[in-house]
Amino acid sequence: MKPSAVLESALYVTDLEAAEVFYADVLGLPVIAKVAERHVFFRCGDGVVLLFNADATRNPPAPDAKLPVPPHGTVGQGHLCFAASAEEITRWKSHLESRNIVIEADFEWPNGGRSIYLRDPSGNSIEFAEPRIWGI
Repeated sequence: MKPSAVLESALYVTDLEAAEVFYADVLGLPVIAKVAERHVFFRCGDGVVLLFNADATRNPPAPDAKLPVPPHGTVGQGHLCFAASAEEITRWKSHLESRNIVIEADFEWPNGGRSIYLRDPSGNSIEFAEPRIWGI
């Protein structure tokens, strides 16, 4: 047995409202669910990007909770990489810079493929990369 794909990826944010604006308005991801001061979820291709207020996810669910999701969360900055073609990365870089978002790094990997890195409003490392960096 082995998993067939990653269905969802989670990042923990310090300002849920600023994160929602960034992921929805800057990155163009559609919101699919949200609970004020706890989380906002976005569709991304066949997967989902989950953004949580880490403090809110550390509490165990109530005994009668409809969705008994166990506590989870982390402290500090995380990382998420979006797949993009070389042409899309060039367009993403222009789009992000037009929104005054600093590109921290822009380089070609030794085995081929380009990546650009930036930060979301909570300091999480966001990357756009060609899937070929992983041989995909």
